[in-house]
Amino acid sequence: MSLRVPTGRTEFTEAAAASEDGGATISMGKYDASQTLGATSGGSSPAEYDLSIALNYGQSAGSAQMLRWVTEHTELVCRPPYSDWSTCLTVGSTGALEQALRIFCDRERGDAMLTETYSFSTALETAAPLGIRVLGVEMDDQGMLPESLDDLLSGWDVQARGGTPKPHLLYTVPSGQNPTGATQGAARRRAIYDVCSLHDVYILEDEPYYFLQMPPYQRDRPVALSQPTPAQTSDDFLDSLIPTFVSMDVDGRVMRMDSFSKVLVPGSRMGWLTASEQIVERFVRHGEACNQGPSGFSQAALYELIEKTWGHEGYLKWLAHIRESYTQRRNILLDACVDHLPAGIVSWNPPAAGMFTMASVAFSN
Repeated sequence: MSLRVPTGRTEFTEAAAASEDGGATISMGKYDASQTLGATSGGSSPAEYDLSIALNYGQSAGSAQMLRWVTEHTELVCRPPYSDWSTCLTVGSTGALEQALRIFCDRERGDAMLTETYSFSTALETAAPLGIRVLGVEMDDQGMLPESLDDLLSGWDVQARGGTPKPHLLYTVPSGQNPTGATQGAARRRAIYDVCSLHDVYILEDEPYYFLQMPPYQRDRPVALSQPTPAQTSDDFLDSLIPTFVSMDVDGRVMRMDSFSKVLVPGSRMGWLTASEQIVERFVRHGEACNQGPSGFSQAALYELIEKTWGHEGYLKWLAHIRESYTQRRNILLDACVDHLPAGIVSWNPPAAGMFTMASVAFSN
């Protein structure tokens, strides 16, 4: 299996990938591991992963090689503040959400899930056939309001709610929320976490757009802001990101779902989750009975790209590049809104992350 990819030495474009300086052909054979077992210090390093491994039945948690990569990446990005956290691969975040709902909720018990007033339509459609009621929490331009969440939970009356137990599960998209584009700031995330800790609510943190966080929108931008920003160091890039729920999770009450879909390869149907070892163990057991883990082709291709070719430094450079691309797209879209939509009738909040914005239209007699 061979792929032509940009190396990131020059730029991340198709033209760069096709060139000698900016591209490389990466490949994986069927028996690479066994053929290089005798490699010496003077030759090539032994391969540890090949197609005979990737395309055979494997572990539901994912291959050891990709698990090592996502664990290292999570340590770099999230730094979970407790020791017994773990990761496992998923068949994308939608598949991970469906598994999580089956684990945490019970149809016969009449469980309900909390989320934003406006929420990801696929998440709602995932919950519906499982018999899980979905309750919306009020929002503002930073997403879910912790005060409204606390009021809802503090005043929960099982009898008045038709026997529905007090919710113990919250689903949220903190960065670039679909469909509103809202992004929770650091203080907002801390306040929501504190409310969930008070009421013993478990958090499903869905973060496919986390790395697409953008600088504030300016209509009349200086010329410098209309051009690609200078290359950042990896530390600068990571420091510019809002802390995640899992990075403030001292209770082990967060499952963070990451995905390659919105930043690399949607068709890979591959992501990973981070949670306590106890939760990940249950998730893996469930995966053994429903999907057996992500595609071996996807794991092999991504391993060759992000581990063997880019490494963590190169992948963070790619994420900074893709963030810049989406920032330029957002600016073009909002410039057009300012130029062509009637002020006083149509309004919107410039998104600080992600791929979405939502406009409001005011009608008058």
